[in-house]
Amino acid sequence: MRFELNKEFVEELQLAIQERSDESIKSMVAELHPADVAEILGELEPDDAHYLFNLLPSELTADAIIELEEDDREELLEDLSGQEIAHAVIDHMDSDDAADIISELPEEKQDEVLSNITDIVQAGDIVDLLKYDPDTAGGLMATELISVNENMTVRNCVEEIRKQAPDVGEFFYVYVIDDQGVLKGVLPLKNLLLANDNQKVKNIVEDIISVKTDDDCEDVANIMRKYDMVSMPVVDSIGRLKGRITIDDVVDVIKDEADEDYQIMSGITGDVDSSDSVFKLTKARIPWLLIGMGGGILSSIVVKGFDSHIALHPVMASFIPMIGAMGGNVAIQSSSIIVQGLANNSLGLDSAGKKILKEVLGALLNGTIVATLAFLYNIFFASDFALSIAVSLSLITVVLFAAIVGTALPLGFNRMKIDPAVATGPFITTINDIMGMAIYFLIGCLCYSMF
Repeated sequence: MRFELNKEFVEELQLAIQERSDESIKSMVAELHPADVAEILGELEPDDAHYLFNLLPSELTADAIIELEEDDREELLEDLSGQEIAHAVIDHMDSDDAADIISELPEEKQDEVLSNITDIVQAGDIVDLLKYDPDTAGGLMATELISVNENMTVRNCVEEIRKQAPDVGEFFYVYVIDDQGVLKGVLPLKNLLLANDNQKVKNIVEDIISVKTDDDCEDVANIMRKYDMVSMPVVDSIGRLKGRITIDDVVDVIKDEADEDYQIMSGITGDVDSSDSVFKLTKARIPWLLIGMGGGILSSIVVKGFDSHIALHPVMASFIPMIGAMGGNVAIQSSSIIVQGLANNSLGLDSAGKKILKEVLGALLNGTIVATLAFLYNIFFASDFALSIAVSLSLITVVLFAAIVGTALPLGFNRMKIDPAVATGPFITTINDIMGMAIYFLIGCLCYSMF
C-alpha cells in the first residue's frame, strides 16, 4: 500500500514520541516501507528521530538508513557509537550498502564500526569494497550473490542454491563459475527446472554480459539500460566473479549523474543542496559567477569599442538584449541536446561533423524565422531600413554561431574526457554574449555604411 506523508501524521507521531507511547509508535510505522520510514525520520526533529530509530527493529532501521538523504543520515548516526552503528545498522545490510554508509563516517569511527561487525566475512567484504573508487563498478557492487560451479550436476546445483539463498536478500540470476572462480555465464531458472537431475551445469549455462571492477558507474548504468538487465555481474581483470550490481543501485547512479549535470549546467560546482551552509553554497556558485562577470566585462569592452557608432545610431543599443538572449538560448538548446545524447548514448555513430551540420541546418531555419519577424517589426515600427537589415542579418549569424558552438563544445569536452555538461549554462552563454555583441555591431557598421 502506498503511503503519503502528511503534516497530521507527523504531528501525531511527534505527540506519541513525546508521551513515550512506544506501542502507538510501533503500530504507526511497523507496516511501512523503509523508504517511508526514511521520509519520516527526515521530517522529525533530531531528538525525535533518534528515539524512533532506537525503537524500531534493526532490520527496518537498516533499510531506512540507506534511503535517507546524506545530511539526515549523517546527523542521525553522529551521536551513535561505532558499536551501535555496527550492530543496529551494518549487521543487517548488504555489503554494498554497508560500505557506502561506512565510507561517509569519520575515519576513526570507520575503524570502530569495522571492528564491531559481528560477521567477520562480511567485515572482510566491506573492507575490500572500500578499496574501490566509489564511482566504479567495484565501488557500486555487492558481494552477496548465488554462484555454482560449472561441473556440478543439476541436483547438486539446486542444493547449493538452497545453501546460499538465505544470505542473499533477492537474486535474479545464478552465476556459473569454473574451478578458478572465472565467470562462465548465467544459469536461467527455466533451464534449471527443465534439465535432467544428472545433467552438468556447463551444458545448460548461457552467456551473460559483465563489467569489470574498474569500469565507470555511468557506463554500467548505460549497459544495464541498453540490455534491460536487472542485475549485472562484476569481474576482475582476469574474469573472476567479484560481485553484482542490481538495478536499484543503477537508479541511484542515474539520479546522481542527472543532479550533477543539472547543477553544472546551472552554474554550480560540487554536490550541494539547499540544506548546506551559506559558505558551501557560495563556494559552489562563485566560480561560475566570476566567469559570468568576466564575460560581462569583455562584452562591455566590445560594446565600448563601438561607442562612436552607437552615438550616431543610438537605436542599435535597444536591440543588444535581444541579440544576447537569442545567442544564449540557441547555444543552451543545442548543447543540452548533445549533453543529453552523450549521457544516454543515443547519439549513434554519426561523426561530429554530421551532428554539427544537423544543428546548423536547424539553426538556419530558426534564425531565418526570427530574423524575418524582427525585420517586419523594424520596418513597421522603427522605420529604419539599415537597422532592420542589421538586426535580421545579426540574428541569423548569431543563431548559426551559437548552434555550432553549442554542438561542438560538448563534443570536444567529451573527447577530452571532461564532463560535457560544463559546456552548457554560464560558460557557453558567456562566450555567445561576447561574440554576439561583436557580430551585431560589425554587421551594424557595415549596413549603415551601405544603406
